Amino acid sequence: MNKIKNPILPGFYPDPSICRVGEDYYMVCSSFELYPGIPVFHSKDLANWEQISYAMNKENGFHVNANVISGGVMAPTIRYHEGLFYIINANFGDKGNFIVTAEDPAGKWSDPCWIPEITDLDASLFFDDDGKVYIVSPGKANEDNGRGIFITGFDIRTMKPVGEKTHIWNSAMRNAASPESPHIYHIGEYYYLMIAEGGTEHYHAVTVARSRRLTDWYEGNPANPVLTHRHLGFSYPVDNIGHADFVDTPDGEWYAVMLGSRIIEGQHKNLGRETYICPVIWERDWPVFCPGTGKVEMEYPAVPGLQWTEFPKQPEKDDFEKAELGLCWSFWGTPYQEFWNIQDSKLRLKCLSRPITRQLDPIIVGKPDMKKDDCVSFIGRRQTAIDFEASCKMKFAPQEKETAGFVIMQASNHQYRLERKQEDGQQILQLVLVTTEMSSAPHIPGFKSMTRETVLASIQHEGEEIILGVKVKGQDYSFFYGSDEGELSSIFDHADGKLINPEIVGGMVGTMIGMFASGNGKESDNRAEFEWFRYVTEAL
Repeated sequence: MNKIKNPILPGFYPDPSICRVGEDYYMVCSSFELYPGIPVFHSKDLANWEQISYAMNKENGFHVNANVISGGVMAPTIRYHEGLFYIINANFGDKGNFIVTAEDPAGKWSDPCWIPEITDLDASLFFDDDGKVYIVSPGKANEDNGRGIFITGFDIRTMKPVGEKTHIWNSAMRNAASPESPHIYHIGEYYYLMIAEGGTEHYHAVTVARSRRLTDWYEGNPANPVLTHRHLGFSYPVDNIGHADFVDTPDGEWYAVMLGSRIIEGQHKNLGRETYICPVIWERDWPVFCPGTGKVEMEYPAVPGLQWTEFPKQPEKDDFEKAELGLCWSFWGTPYQEFWNIQDSKLRLKCLSRPITRQLDPIIVGKPDMKKDDCVSFIGRRQTAIDFEASCKMKFAPQEKETAGFVIMQASNHQYRLERKQEDGQQILQLVLVTTEMSSAPHIPGFKSMTRETVLASIQHEGEEIILGVKVKGQDYSFFYGSDEGELSSIFDHADGKLINPEIVGGMVGTMIGMFASGNGKESDNRAEFEWFRYVTEAL
């Protein structure tokens, strides 16, 4: 029997938003400092999803710089109206809130229309039955009530707000932390407002309010929070449940998608915030999430009335046979500099001057970094399973200062790097642990940090070609190398994954696994060539 299995989008795919057009479902997620931006997914059955595009790239002016991974683009909302798809999102690596549109979500998305009048993140679009359009956004309420939710009329032709900004609700809990991600729906006699509150970590929650008139003050659901896992304790295997969006089926069934994090050996969220789904029913004109259990389960029956449609799985091994990278690959920051290409079925990365690790810069809200000559020569993909094995085959002859190799990295300078370098005329292979002490999140005023690198293992290894990789079981990381797939050796066993996934990083973003090259402060035309990259999660 077919089952929906959670998470429906495993790995670093947070802040899901969903819409239905006929029998097709479309979903988008946050991408933060990764490029291309805003992955777009398609499904026929709400269980099996296929990525079909990215909404943001250099062709429509997408800019984001590499700094902490958790900056940039966050909390998109996708909606469909009269033949056009709309995504509203905030890019704090650029000018803030914007809207892009597309007739075909798998095709080209428009250039962004910036909305400087809306200054907060997590804004969403609402198309009412009478043809009027609104932006719903969090913002500063009065001094007594802290933050709240506001609605503003919006002219979809001019892409400009119109009329007054109206305060319609605060939160379910008095002075709740981070009331955000508001969505409005017109269902039956009521307008329903669904938001997240409690912050996006352990105390995250979904709350709902309603009103018979769109711009009146909303009445909170007496059952709030309608969905959360915070009451299940810090050891419950799925944490952070919140930031939800509704969708219905042609037969009138209701579901919600939301973010959540799988914890690994304590409050360590290696995979970041992932996308989950749960059924919703309506009782007494209120939504009931996960009826009967009140928590997001790891499996649900297939949705009645929807055609079960599976898509081809991502191949375990990428031989770089095509001129373009597959949709699973991401850069860190917009790749303005010409540092990569695929030639003769090999991915070639140039040793750019910038190291893959350097001291962090604070995020200064309202003053984005717009440099285009500060790229990181890195290409990676998301960790999507708790246990996995990843490896690559590299050809590289490092010169002074240059390094290249295999990297597992989390936000804010937390990495394991297995890299080649030259030292005293010898070819060296070394495993480096990178950790960072931080005073706070990088966007908090007064942010300070200190990044440290520790060489865990170093051996001499001649020959330009080498296989590099890791086998991961939970938080147990064992790194290996070799000249041939049949003759691999350990360089370091039982490294601690918790060191690069500390609780201070949280679940905002997830672990990326990939390849890099660097001149480490030296301009260089030298390149590392990668013949293949393998990522295996089955039967480990």
